[in-house]
Amino acid sequence: MGSCNHTMEGLDEKKNNHKRIHELSDSTPFCKLSRQCTIKVNSSLAKEFFWYAGYPITIYESIGDYGAIVWPAATALCQYLEDNQQEFELRDRKVLEIGAGTGLVSIVASILGAKVTATDQPHILGNLRFNLSRNTQGRNIHLPEVKELVWGENLEQNFPQASCSYDYILAADVVYHHEFLDQLLITMKYLCHPGTVLLWANKFRFSTDVEFLEKFRHTFDTTLLAEFQSLEVKLFKAMAKVE
Repeated sequence: MGSCNHTMEGLDEKKNNHKRIHELSDSTPFCKLSRQCTIKVNSSLAKEFFWYAGYPITIYESIGDYGAIVWPAATALCQYLEDNQQEFELRDRKVLEIGAGTGLVSIVASILGAKVTATDQPHILGNLRFNLSRNTQGRNIHLPEVKELVWGENLEQNFPQASCSYDYILAADVVYHHEFLDQLLITMKYLCHPGTVLLWANKFRFSTDVEFLEKFRHTFDTTLLAEFQSLEVKLFKAMAKVE
């Protein structure tokens, strides 16, 4: 997940997914991972291994940056996209991920054939770009793109509605106990054109998460697609209401 901060209690959530093997690497700073990396983290890196869409996926994350950690809803959404390819056909579709974080969801969408734009805050983009590049080369039809997106800021400038429209908006664990939920809802609404499908997976932890869901339902026609009980994650399908 990308565009918000988390408390340390959230780190325990990472133990629940059977598709991952957790391994701490040596204390390698982010700047050694990629020439394009623009951030430095002094803490250790975690290297996570997954298997989705027929390929092994290796994710580098930082235990010192909550935007660079794979959260439960990301694995749930990846699993759902893999298992429901007939219902949600991503091949040749334009897909944007909000708060892409480590890039796992965007990687899976790219492998499934989507034209992916992975977005997050500026300090996240170096590692996001690295993970996306190393896990999609030779496996994708379309070259994925990485772009800065700060919720609620410069939306028309960076994503002009006349030229930027998407078939799917993906979001995983972007709703948490932070002060940017109004900006997130504004961004979701802005990016969803008529016909755009928003797939939002989230683990609900706080009353503010439920309050956001109520505002979300007022803005979007919303359907609960799935519940992942072991991860305590719910997955919603939403489309902007016609005004």
